[in-house]
Amino acid sequence: MLHAADEAARGAGKEIVQASVSSSDEFSEIMIANSEGTLAGEERTRVRFTARVVGVRGGIMQTGADSMGAHRGMELFAVREPADVGLVAAQKALTMLDSRPSPSGKMTVVMHRGFGGVLFHEACGHGLEADSIEKGASVFAGRMGEQVASALVTLVDDGSIPGEWGSNAFDDEGVPTQRTVLIEKGKLAGFMYDGLRARNLGAVSTGNGRRQSFRHPPIPRMTNTFILDGDSTPEEIIAATGKGFYAKTLSGGQVEPASGDFVFGVSEGYLIENGRVTTPLRGATLIGNGLTALNNIDMVANDFEMHIGVCGKDGQGVPAGSGQPTLRILDMTVGGTEI
Repeated sequence: MLHAADEAARGAGKEIVQASVSSSDEFSEIMIANSEGTLAGEERTRVRFTARVVGVRGGIMQTGADSMGAHRGMELFAVREPADVGLVAAQKALTMLDSRPSPSGKMTVVMHRGFGGVLFHEACGHGLEADSIEKGASVFAGRMGEQVASALVTLVDDGSIPGEWGSNAFDDEGVPTQRTVLIEKGKLAGFMYDGLRARNLGAVSTGNGRRQSFRHPPIPRMTNTFILDGDSTPEEIIAATGKGFYAKTLSGGQVEPASGDFVFGVSEGYLIENGRVTTPLRGATLIGNGLTALNNIDMVANDFEMHIGVCGKDGQGVPAGSGQPTLRILDMTVGGTEI
């Protein structure tokens, strides 16, 4: 499988100079017992496959990456072949070799499905975890029931979806996972609790007490966090955007949890002109605030997709899924390298 992905990546074009492909699988047996009478156990199996590719042309170097993973075994590869992961990563790198430096300024930004989920995970999700609420270190503290986002936005955390990357039968305190609505039609509707913060705040655990291993303390963590489908189509959103920026793939970013201010790199972006996706752009960053971005969403498509990742918090890493349909955000700052 590794060779198939490597060969597909390198065969995509003569400009591909490096391909790195990895496969990982993990099987664990979990038992949780406590003095309150909880006794729970399950088997957890996760498989992940990733390709990272480098392309060079005329002194310009660009990268592309793709991955797939799930809370399941090797049957994952019956859904999608490894060679396709390598090919998609290579195609991204080749596309960006044809790019030009991104312009800067306030723009209408269309977020491609799936990849934008990590932005909302970082910029909004951590502020909805109960330890941030308890400390008063969240922009959502004390705002239950208030309008905090566009009425088009319903944000959910659900660790009970079979086969999803961030799912388990129960959390690491033995509480069954569940679907928790965090924002419903723009109104703040809930937080994510572990046992300790639920007791402290007079609430009930939502099954979000997670930890990296038995060597770590459980803390409130996201599982699979995503924005639900809307009524538009991706084509309608693009066609309705006279001029803007199409963020197809995001890279790393930084977030200030207390304020929700963020900066995210865009590894694959395009210019939108006259309702069409046109020139690929490189060197772009998205700069903004989580609450502002949520409120500035004015179109949401019906093409939901989930992506996989590893969420780091307090020195612990856990599998977490994030996703969203294609959506449009007005007046977001795009940082670019165009001179």
